[in-house]
Amino acid sequence: MGDSMLDYLSIRVLAEDSVEYDSPYLGQHGISLLLTAGRNGVTYRILFDVAQDADALLVNMERMNIAPSSIDAIVISHNHYDHIGGLARITAAAKRTDLPIVVHPETFRTHFTTSPFLKHIGAPASDSPSRIEEAGGRLIFTTDPLEIMPGVETSGEIPRNTDFEDAGLSIRQIKDGHIQEDQVIDDTSLFARVRGKGTVVITGCSHAGIVNITDLAAKRWPENPIALLLGGFHLIEAGEERIEQTAAALHSAPVRRVAAGHCTGFRAQTALSRVFGPAFEPLRTGLEITLTGE
Repeated sequence: MGDSMLDYLSIRVLAEDSVEYDSPYLGQHGISLLLTAGRNGVTYRILFDVAQDADALLVNMERMNIAPSSIDAIVISHNHYDHIGGLARITAAAKRTDLPIVVHPETFRTHFTTSPFLKHIGAPASDSPSRIEEAGGRLIFTTDPLEIMPGVETSGEIPRNTDFEDAGLSIRQIKDGHIQEDQVIDDTSLFARVRGKGTVVITGCSHAGIVNITDLAAKRWPENPIALLLGGFHLIEAGEERIEQTAAALHSAPVRRVAAGHCTGFRAQTALSRVFGPAFEPLRTGLEITLTGE
């Protein structure tokens, strides 16, 4: 596996529900991360999710001196509006032709909640496949793991093996004209491997269960420690028992470092901080974490 590892990986939080202290950046409900991966002299930039407000995201990118045209590929974790909202505008801002955009085949399904009333919470109509492609995107639909570059790949669909994790939401979908419960089967993570450091797990909302996601990465590369777990864990409405089970399972995995925010929730962040100590930090807009290979 050493031949397919990165020399370095930098993760910059472009959008998140909170911002750093004394920050010039704009916060929004959602998440967007820029991964800059380097290997053998080649640098590749992957945008993971785009949050929901393209105006705020573009302002932050400008203030961080990140040109949309520098994006080489986009990966969307799942279909919720706070992860895919504004994708067509961000694609257009990149001013690219055939910009690879990796999504699950079910990403653009009808996806809604009825509490407190009927509301579609999936991809907005303004971010339909046709509009994304008109903006210069090349949609790549897959349920399988996809290598973005040597050392970086998508998780593919995530097996749901734990007995204490669920999607974390009461949501429905329409399939073949019938209404059914939606378990957010499109939930996808991004895995990267840095030489001498281990595996980095990047999540959007972890609707498949953050422990399930971490276990998948650990089983795929059993020789690598989980160097960093970063993203939203969707524990904001979870009970105390699930939160404690999650924190304990991640600690025993073992995960070396955790940065969690967005839909994780304050109670879960507190539990993770208690278990991981200084190896935990809250996610916030403007945060940058770099892992350099050894």
